[in-house]
Amino acid sequence: MLATGATVTTAGLTQVDREKIYQWINELSSPETRENALLELSKKRESVTDLAPMLWHSCGTIAALLQEIVNIYPSINPPTLTAHQSNRVCNALALLQCVASHVETRSAFLAAHIPLFLYPFLHTVSKTRPFEYLRLTSLGVIGALVKTDEQEVINFLLTTEIIPLCLRIMESGSELSKTVATFILQKLLLDDTGLAYICQTYERFSHVAMILGKMVLQLSKEPSARLLKHVVRCYLRLSDNSRAREALRQCLPDQLKDTTFAQVLKDDSTTKRWLAQLVKNLQEGQVTDPRGIPLPPQ
Repeated sequence: MLATGATVTTAGLTQVDREKIYQWINELSSPETRENALLELSKKRESVTDLAPMLWHSCGTIAALLQEIVNIYPSINPPTLTAHQSNRVCNALALLQCVASHVETRSAFLAAHIPLFLYPFLHTVSKTRPFEYLRLTSLGVIGALVKTDEQEVINFLLTTEIIPLCLRIMESGSELSKTVATFILQKLLLDDTGLAYICQTYERFSHVAMILGKMVLQLSKEPSARLLKHVVRCYLRLSDNSRAREALRQCLPDQLKDTTFAQVLKDDSTTKRWLAQLVKNLQEGQVTDPRGIPLPPQ
């Protein structure tokens, strides 16, 4: 809340508010004051436009956030994570998402390989709410990276295990986690490098196609327009690759060819258009592309 007549900085904060931000950042370095500071700063991450550079360039702050993450590792296996632990580490993850999203800190964030610290959380399979919240918040950090459509983000993620991790969550996560994981895969596919990577071998393509097929089957039983939108966009993008297009002619789920989703999509003109384009792409003649997917011998 801005005080009447108070001096406002470029970040939209009064000087008093800014002093509180500085204080909380300093308090991250002390284990005794860190938990409250994490909570307060996570509340402010969207209203303080330069919070990310402040976090990145302040002494010991990123180390403190990584310490919060590493402290949770012993609670992953065996899965003993409590709601309190989950909430605390997710506040730390929210601040890392802030750093990942900011143009001034994103490159350094990637160069430090900080996303890799989150991958153990994405490996978890426990269905309890603390674990689900942990996975969803971790996916949010990766989602914030791919939203930027920057080549260095795509190149970094393709050198890691993010695709199989997303595919596993797409198969067995909650609807919200599935949606974010599918969005990440969609963003990777929309990049030419990402599409080429996934279509480089039949094994990679078939794994992606198999999971997408399972999702379509599940969506026909438990519809979700938002999730279906991302699934259809992934299929449409795969159809841009000639060899993938040939394979999709054989494995595209029937539910995407008939009227199964007509009711779900009745008010979604964009997804209907994508679906119509997908079907049209698969009906057109194949153009051989030797750089495409090497399909297995018949």
